[in-house]
Amino acid sequence: MFSARTAFSAVQRRAFSVSAQQNSKVTVLGAAGGIGQPLSLLLKLNKRVTDLALYDIRGGPGVAADISHVNTKSTVKGYNPTPEGLKAALEGSEIVLIPAGVPRKPGMTRDDLFNTNASIVRDLAKAAAEHAPNANILIISNPVNSTVPITAEVFKSKGVYNPKRLFGVTTLDIVRASRFISEVKNTDPANEEVTVVGGHSGVTIVPLLSQSNHPDISGEVRDALVNRIQFGGDEVVKAKDGAGSATLSMAFAGARMADSLLRASAGEKVVECTFVDSPLYKDQGIEFFSSKVVLGPEGVKEILPVGKVNEYEQGLIEACLKDLSKNIVKGQAFVKENP
Repeated sequence: MFSARTAFSAVQRRAFSVSAQQNSKVTVLGAAGGIGQPLSLLLKLNKRVTDLALYDIRGGPGVAADISHVNTKSTVKGYNPTPEGLKAALEGSEIVLIPAGVPRKPGMTRDDLFNTNASIVRDLAKAAAEHAPNANILIISNPVNSTVPITAEVFKSKGVYNPKRLFGVTTLDIVRASRFISEVKNTDPANEEVTVVGGHSGVTIVPLLSQSNHPDISGEVRDALVNRIQFGGDEVVKAKDGAGSATLSMAFAGARMADSLLRASAGEKVVECTFVDSPLYKDQGIEFFSSKVVLGPEGVKEILPVGKVNEYEQGLIEACLKDLSKNIVKGQAFVKENP
């Protein structure tokens, strides 16, 4: 029997077993893509998901038909790429995951990626605001530092913005950090917990190694480890020779975050690092920030402080805030200029 924590236990030792079944509809917008397909499969394996709705501009019903043959109890339905299909996919959903968009390719700047994905996320956010205003919205589409503010502005324009229900999925940074540090220390990644704060690209990704099980890591080893965590996505893009980016590991991370919210909805106390509307650096003009967040039935229950950091990490945070501020403003400006 597959247990979600067979996979996810490698990071946080939890299982997909449930003591009392709850009805939970989960929607994936972009279900036929490189992230969407493995993400949808992982969600089909999650016993907390009773109704899986799959939508894409092409291929949604086909992916749904394929995944529906997996012998777990949840129902799966694919929806046609029409306004009616999108509405039906969203209505009644508890969690909406948005991995839709194009992957980053070698030579593609973040501006190139932004211009394409911003429009996609904006339009899907409009539909979610109209048809699933009370759902937890999980943004996977890059650049997350900008697409989350885009989604927030869209929800504000519709009068349904709830900051407790909007999440940028930065879980892959935490997954990578625990795996990479285990390789350095020759340990089991299931026993490694590394807090990663900031954003979800390059220098905005700040691993707090001083708060990990190995605060003694320093010097060149520390620098190399931090760099690998920050730019792990580039490692995958290069290895795939331009044929794609991190899709399978990102799907794993997205499925983990969805499971965490489902567990929290059932009353379990769950803590995840995630990119949310945050008070931590608002006095510096930073409206969104990733840090440890206590999840609950209402979504965000409590945003935890960054905590004690060393001088090296403080420098990383300062560099992060400079880039993050620009990324956030860029997303907000896009919606104003392209409503």
